[in-house]
Amino acid sequence: MPPLPEAELVRSSLQLYRYLLRCCRRLPPGPVQQHYRHAIRQSFKVHADEDDPERIQQIIKRAIEDADWVMNK
Repeated sequence: MPPLPEAELVRSSLQLYRYLLRCCRRLPPGPVQQHYRHAIRQSFKVHADEDDPERIQQIIKRAIEDADWVMNK
């Protein structure tokens, strides 16, 4: 499965959050979807206090790459 076309438009953490939840909807329903939704929420809680713009962009880039890997798995 290719990543959603909106991947290149993600610039903020809120956009990333929405993008990742949309990716989750494309996964098989049930425990797999629940696991990744929970992981997304937890990750956002852990990084909520991040204020370095460069670090935020690194996190966004890595999250999109990870989502792409999960979608292709």
